[in-house]
Amino acid sequence: MNTHTTTRSGAAIFLITMMLFAQSAAAADAEQGKERGFTCMGCHGIAGYRNAYPSFRVPKLGGQQGAYIESALLAYRDGTRQHPTMRAHAASLTDQDIENLIAWITSSGDTRDTATAESAARVAPAATCIACHGADGEGVIPQPPTLAGQEADYLEYALHQYKDGTRSGTVMGAFTAGLSDADIAQLAKFYSSQDGLKILQQ
Repeated sequence: MNTHTTTRSGAAIFLITMMLFAQSAAAADAEQGKERGFTCMGCHGIAGYRNAYPSFRVPKLGGQQGAYIESALLAYRDGTRQHPTMRAHAASLTDQDIENLIAWITSSGDTRDTATAESAARVAPAATCIACHGADGEGVIPQPPTLAGQEADYLEYALHQYKDGTRSGTVMGAFTAGLSDADIAQLAKFYSSQDGLKILQQ
């Protein structure tokens, strides 16, 4: 083997090693996410815990879609999604922190033992809801959030935000524009009655 071949082989091995090391270093770590997310438990780990103002039960996150968690945290971090507490928490998160949190949150969840589940609404969700969120709210594509098991009053709050333009989202804004308060309440009741999201657990 000549010197040039040896040099090229050595360089190739070095590059491959560095690439593998970089991938390993960047891999999502659920344990690190659990540690970083300790403060998340103060709200999202308490069954039925309420946001002070406006008053709604803090959303369940255990088992939520990773892509949705990422988009939400990035929006809180850059200020495009408004909530003082979440903005303060997200502002210091690195991209790696967010990946670690996603790994923890998507694998977390407690048994659905909260007192927030209600009897299923007597209406089925609209076809436009089903297209992204599925018939039972579990979701059919990664980006939209899972709705099954979410707190009903939080869902109402979020839908009203889309309707009045407080929360951005072209698709959701267009869809909610035609919903009455009664429609929103029925949808929230239906999805909250499905088995799905859980409170976070350490």
